[in-house]
Amino acid sequence: MLSKVKTSTAVIALLFGMGSAVYADDAATAKWLSEFQPSVLTQAEQKSEIEWFENAAKPYVGMEIKVVSETIGTHEYESKTLAKAFFELTGIKVTHDLIGEGDVVEKLQTQMQTGENIYDAYINDSDLIGTHWRYQQARNLTDWMSGEGKDVTNPNLDLADFIGTDFTTGPDGKLYQLPDQQFANLYWFRYDWFTNPKIMADFKAEYNYDLGVPVNWSAYEDIAEFFTGREIDGKKVYGHMDYGKKDPSLGWRFTDAWMSMAGMGDKGEPNGLPVDEWGIRVNEKSQPTGSCVARGGATNSPAAVYAVQKYVDWLGKYAPPSAPGMVFSEAGPVPAQGAIAQQMFWYTAFTANMVEPGIAVMNDDGTPKWRMAPSPHGAYWQEGTKVGYQDAGSWTLMKSTPVKRAKAAWLYAQFVTSKTVDLKKSHVGLTFIRESTINHESFTKRAPSLGGLVEFYRSPARVRWSPTGTNVPDYPKLAQLWWQNIGDASSGAKTSQAALDSLCEAQEKVLKRIERAGVQGDIGPKLNEEKGADYWLSQPGAPKPKLANEKPAPKTIAYDELIKSWSN
Repeated sequence: MLSKVKTSTAVIALLFGMGSAVYADDAATAKWLSEFQPSVLTQAEQKSEIEWFENAAKPYVGMEIKVVSETIGTHEYESKTLAKAFFELTGIKVTHDLIGEGDVVEKLQTQMQTGENIYDAYINDSDLIGTHWRYQQARNLTDWMSGEGKDVTNPNLDLADFIGTDFTTGPDGKLYQLPDQQFANLYWFRYDWFTNPKIMADFKAEYNYDLGVPVNWSAYEDIAEFFTGREIDGKKVYGHMDYGKKDPSLGWRFTDAWMSMAGMGDKGEPNGLPVDEWGIRVNEKSQPTGSCVARGGATNSPAAVYAVQKYVDWLGKYAPPSAPGMVFSEAGPVPAQGAIAQQMFWYTAFTANMVEPGIAVMNDDGTPKWRMAPSPHGAYWQEGTKVGYQDAGSWTLMKSTPVKRAKAAWLYAQFVTSKTVDLKKSHVGLTFIRESTINHESFTKRAPSLGGLVEFYRSPARVRWSPTGTNVPDYPKLAQLWWQNIGDASSGAKTSQAALDSLCEAQEKVLKRIERAGVQGDIGPKLNEEKGADYWLSQPGAPKPKLANEKPAPKTIAYDELIKSWSN
């Protein structure tokens, strides 16, 4: 019986049903080494790492596995290119499905509830860390890598090189997920307009301070007002962009740190403690104790109402008329069309689409007309409070996945995050996960074309942007409440206060159900008795009492000064 098959096309062949081990030939390795350039490794080091994957995969040759992620450029590259490479190099066939983020969470939730192995691995946001830690239905990777999965764990994985493992580690110190892609929620603006002498003079004459990157929401609001309705380069422009359709993506719009940017939560990094950016309070054991102000939460607090009302006001006054009817994916490409002056809530995952040659926001020399910078903060914000959101889509292995299938999937997860391929993958998707990639000379050369992305990820500011943390005990159940209730405020069906009252009550109903079920043991919810809003608003920290002035003095900073401060 054949023990090895080589083909002139360098494509691996599988002898199904015959029990034969099949390996990639040298031509296949050479072909993929060419694809995986540039790399932080030498080609000899890449070849050595590829050989490790080939050898570790021998027991799984001929297997077909299924994994899933949301649809963004990074995952498209994995699905279309890296899955094929992995097959040709190891003999493990991977179907890498691309679906909506909400659908990923739904599939994961179904697998948790039924125990049915729907997918062999998930790339799901680290926002679920509180869920995975409490329910213990995901394999904790710390124990997996030293135990059952030791024989399929890459000795050159180099966890210390990953920039997002703090987000995927539970309070027990165990790693539950491996970051695959990360992107931040930042401020985006038209640098060419903000540095135009005539526009700068007009702004200074009208508002009596310099046009620049807004440090607070007061300045952002002034800038939005200033640009909206102006004609620039023959186009009517708008001072703000957002979206408002009642859709799951509207929930992310708020749970992705909007409330902490306003100043709703407590101080603390990576998340506020004891009250986080969802308004959920926890005790010293990390048990959720309430969401409504009456129990010490902040979801319906004055700062939360301020956050939602600013969103509603700006969407109606300063964004294009079509924006309230859009979802996240529809709104994302709009700034690239050239009629938006600034956007506070902008994901760096859109960078790749913003640097395409010939579009309205690119110069002829290949440099962007726009820049990204830290988002401004709201009136309730204090130094030490979370300043923004960072998405960390991360590999998760469920305990309901059979061991052999989990091992094969773990090999694929490590392959697509390996040093062999990560630098090339990052140049395609611009979603950094490794320190070595961020600091590679190829990104030093490319930085002027990426509008501040490289500078941000190399700056000390980077660590202050973080995903949802461990205060949230069941992300799938709680996240769906946000878009439904915030949607009522966005549409005008309810006031901001009424929508948030409904939201916090709905969150507490879920927390009570989890508490009664006892499924999360002594780290699950344990709700406080209601002491009333007056009591809690008089205590230090969140929930915070209403400010007499919710529009403090506006403040801006010149973008070039900001960048200079990061390098000092």
